[in-house]
Amino acid sequence: MHAVLAFSSLPLFLGALLGDWAYARSFQVQWTNFASWLIAGGLVFVGLALLWAVVDVLRSAAARHRRGVLYPLLLLASFALGFVNALVHAKDGWAAMPAGLVLSAVVLLVAAAASAIGLAGLRGRAA
Repeated sequence: MHAVLAFSSLPLFLGALLGDWAYARSFQVQWTNFASWLIAGGLVFVGLALLWAVVDVLRSAAARHRRGVLYPLLLLASFALGFVNALVHAKDGWAAMPAGLVLSAVVLLVAAAASAIGLAGLRGRAA
């Protein structure tokens, strides 16, 4: 379930990146507001996935191998970077722009890596 939750954050983080890109092109402040809400939604999903993954690692000795520890660490990194990104987006549009766009891209990449590892772990357990 935690891999599905982590994967569910990807469209939200992608939407935030596209909102930042639209703001960089049009300078309409509503795009940064939209991106800020999408980041908050992505943080909810990543936070739930992180909580679920940590419980899974603590519960299962088999999950403590390399992939089992790397997955929660990537989720933690995406949550921490997403939180910093939310703080950057809390500024006004002009102050948030170069850092907000870069952070949105980095958060999307880290969350995608975490989702890929989480979904690969699901495939490995099913076989």
